[in-house]
Parts: sequence; C-alpha cells; structure tokens
Amino acid sequence: MHLDWQVKHYPELTTNEFHDLIALRLKAFVVEQNCSYLDLDGKDKKCYHLICRDGFGKVVATARILPPGISYSEVSIGRVVLDQEIRGKGIGHQLMEQSMKFINEEFGSVPVRISAQKHLENYYNTHNFFSTGKEYLEDEIPHVEMLNTPN
Repeated sequence: MHLDWQVKHYPELTTNEFHDLIALRLKAFVVEQNCSYLDLDGKDKKCYHLICRDGFGKVVATARILPPGISYSEVSIGRVVLDQEIRGKGIGHQLMEQSMKFINEEFGSVPVRISAQKHLENYYNTHNFFSTGKEYLEDEIPHVEMLNTPN
C-alpha cells in the first residue's frame, strides 16, 4: 500500500484536510469507542498535524504534535488514530516513527510525554515510551501517562 506522509502546522491545513482529520478522529474515538467527548479542545490551532494518505488521497491516519506548554511542559503527541481498515498492518508503528522524526527535526532531541489508552501501553513501549506511574480515567477509559526520554 502506497502511503504519503506530511506534517502541517494548523494554519497550513486546508478546510478539507482539517475536516478529514476530525472526521477520522470522531469515527474512531467517538463512534467506535462509543465515547462522547469534546474532541475540538482548542489545542489543534496550536499544533502540527501528521497526515497519512493512502494512494487515493484518503486520510487513513493522523496524529497531532503539541509544542511544549500546550498539554505538558514537554512536547507531546496526541489524537493518534488509524482508520479501522488499515489497523494491524504496521502502519501505526510508521505513524509513531514519523511523529518522532518530525519532533526530532523541529524541536531537537527532547523528552516527549503522552497520555495513552492503557490497553495500548505495550505498543507505546515499543517506541520507547514508558509509564510515569500516573494512571487515570479519561472519559471513562483507562489511561496512562508515558514519557519518551532521549538517550
């Protein structure tokens, strides 16, 4: 499967791109997980957005990269999502690799903090994110705070 990766700061996104990113996030986080929450939290306007399109131009994966001071004092990655049709094919790993590559290029070798759904802890461990010991419920879903610290 051909994939096209790019990162855009919010002001660079077209209306259609932002629509497609939000549609994918809502499909996964609200509909699939049957969880009502306010996805548009005001942070998107301050973030970089990693966009993955398939060979037909459809947005199939996305993540937002938050500069320091927005969610945490460190850079953060959030709203990590893949279209249900492409899960289980290793593309999620590519998504994290692309996110970390961009962070390294834009911010340097810095710590990165995330809030991860607890059932994905092992997935994030493979990308050198490890629990800080803080676990909590967010929108009735167990989460764990994780940190990637450069060597």
